[in-house]
Parts: sequence; C-alpha cells; structure tokens
Amino acid sequence: MINRERFDSVRQKYGHYASWAVWGAEGLTPKSGMGDISFFENPREELLTTLNPEVILVGLNISRPIQRPFANFHPDYPEAQDYKLRHALYETGWWGGYLTDIIKDFEEKVSGKMMDYLRQNPDFERANIKIFREEIAAIGSVSPILIALGGNSFVILKRSLRDDFRILQAPHYSMYIGRENYRKQFPRNEGLRRADFSI
Repeated sequence: MINRERFDSVRQKYGHYASWAVWGAEGLTPKSGMGDISFFENPREELLTTLNPEVILVGLNISRPIQRPFANFHPDYPEAQDYKLRHALYETGWWGGYLTDIIKDFEEKVSGKMMDYLRQNPDFERANIKIFREEIAAIGSVSPILIALGGNSFVILKRSLRDDFRILQAPHYSMYIGRENYRKQFPRNEGLRRADFSI
C-alpha cells in the first residue's frame, strides 16, 4: 500500500513512463478495458491498498510516447499485447506491483537496436540505472523483488543490480504466445512468503 501523497508524487515525477499493475476488468474481448486508467485519476482507498511497491515489474523502454500519466502498459491501441500481462498477474501476489522501464524516455520499437545503443553508450545505461534506483526509493520500496519483462531487461538488471536485489525473469508479453501459456510461464509466487513481496 502507498498513501495518496506518495501516489500523487510518483504520478507527477514518473507517470510519463511508469504505472501500476492494476487494470480494469476484462470485458467481451481479452483486450477490452486495457486503456481505461480513469481509476488512477482520483484513486480510492481500495486502489491504494492494492498497490505494492515491493513488487517492481521492469520492461526495457517505451515503444511510443506515453500521452497520459500512468498509461504505460495500459495501451488503448488494438495491436498492443499488454493484455497478456494483465491476464498473467490477475489474482496473483504480483497484482498491484509497480510497472516501469529500465531505460527512460527512449522511444525504440526494436529491442535489438536499443541494446546496440546501450553497448555503444555504457554511460547512458549507468545513468538510467541511477534513475531507477532513485525511482525505487521514491515509490517507498524497502526490499523489492524485481521481475524483468523479457531477456534484455533481465540482462541489464542482472549486470547492474544483482548484488542488491532479488531478480526474477518473465517472458515479454509481446512474444508470440497465447495468454494462457504466457500466464503459465510467468514466475509464480507460491513459494514466497507474503513478507517476501509485500510490506
């Protein structure tokens, strides 16, 4: 849980590339409701108690500009595959976790090009790791579990943060796989004590 003051502070500072792993209910189709983030505008106590800064799900970078605060991972365009992430997290201990990218404000749809850029610009990666550490503190995390969404995010997190955090890996939701199979491949939390992933 976070309080309203911290929620508003995080939205103002990081809302253009981060969000929370909470979505509206699925409707008639698997993708329905994905772009609805109205519940973030004036959050109720029920939402704030759901949010868990001790679970941080980490993508690589944005693929297009984020137009609304907390809209990352909540797309309103039909080709997006984020709905698989909603399905994988629903009714698990990861629901309500913090969603962000390890590389900030860098629009690139091809992950290989993003990784090439980081190889050529190691100082840029280090600067983003510094920002990420500040972000972790800002959301009120004490000892979070990091879940890398995809292999590239996992590589970056492991080489820079493996000594400081527990890091798990999940497939990226854009992979060519059905949502039921994606859910099965997502790290489960049954073996973790509640204290391991919540405050």
